[in-house]
Amino acid sequence: MKKLLVILLIIFMVVGCNNSPDNKSKKNNKKDNIEYKDKGIFSKYYASAYKKLEELSIDEKIGQTLLVRMDDNVADSIINDYHASGFVMFSRDFKNKTKDDIKSEIESYQNESKIPLIFAVDEEGGSVVRISSNPNLRDEPFKSPQDVYNESGMEGIISDTKEKSELLKSLGINVNLAPVADVSTNPNDFIYDRTFGKDASETSDYVKNVVSTYNKLGLGSCLKHFPGYGNNVDTHTGVSIDSRDYNSFVENDFLPFEAGIDAKVPSILVSHNIVESMDNVPASLSLKVHNILRNELKFTGVIMTDDLAMDAISKYVDNPNVEAVRSGNNLLITTDYKTSFNDIKEAYNNNEISEDEINNAVVKVLAWKYSLGLLK
Repeated sequence: MKKLLVILLIIFMVVGCNNSPDNKSKKNNKKDNIEYKDKGIFSKYYASAYKKLEELSIDEKIGQTLLVRMDDNVADSIINDYHASGFVMFSRDFKNKTKDDIKSEIESYQNESKIPLIFAVDEEGGSVVRISSNPNLRDEPFKSPQDVYNESGMEGIISDTKEKSELLKSLGINVNLAPVADVSTNPNDFIYDRTFGKDASETSDYVKNVVSTYNKLGLGSCLKHFPGYGNNVDTHTGVSIDSRDYNSFVENDFLPFEAGIDAKVPSILVSHNIVESMDNVPASLSLKVHNILRNELKFTGVIMTDDLAMDAISKYVDNPNVEAVRSGNNLLITTDYKTSFNDIKEAYNNNEISEDEINNAVVKVLAWKYSLGLLK
């Protein structure tokens, strides 16, 4: 009888310990070990991002993977019916408008959205100036990085980056899809005019300074176009095949991206080039390319596709949206947001893509929004 009482007492003590507040806390905090809590640049925001993630429906989660080309005519529907993560704005969205016009529009959309929106723009300088092409917003368009550097060196680049940041933030824009980290020294290359125009070492220094400046001023930035454009043709208008060997990327093209990662760049955009030394599909849809970015270059931020409406994708695959998520993108830049949303939702309903895969994409987007101060 005494032995039985001793056994029961031991069982009671074990059960009691396992249900103690400390152990309950450990059970509730098991997410601390979840695989995508990577101790990276968003690490201090993951706890909040997980909590927010649990509040979202599957439709809202799918919507948070979409960065949609701005369309004033249907913006309310994009926000309320498709739960988009944000918008990419182009020159037409700024044409003839004043600073107050744009600021008011963006504020109204932010007020409309349950989850604060990313507002992104390509304000590179030179040939790509979505905002400063409007004289109401700046007296003259921003010069290309090459021209700025030739006139005033790296101090000029930093000053130029500060002015861009101040202008974008004053309008309510929180992400600049810049700087271009591609290495090109040949004026005949398609991408040359948009690059720093110098070798990998000097381009790396340029990228480091630009990213660091944006980070100090609280504006999101984005390196593009991973894994490096080289002398490839324009993927807006066709499929581009890159036949360079892998070492040429390791020794050259990757270097500016590594410099940006070391400077804590929050996002990287992946091109649609088919890089034969890495995979036989567009880089934006390649798990192998994304694994290189995550595992070899140790990037822990948000990965986004180039626009999935580009010909390099539409001519290659009919429905790239599910593959874009499954290959490791966190954000899909899309013009055809309805198709993007519906393709992912259908794949989820058919068990072709899991909620965990969608969660893996979304949690970094939410963490980025916390880091930008969009979510509190």
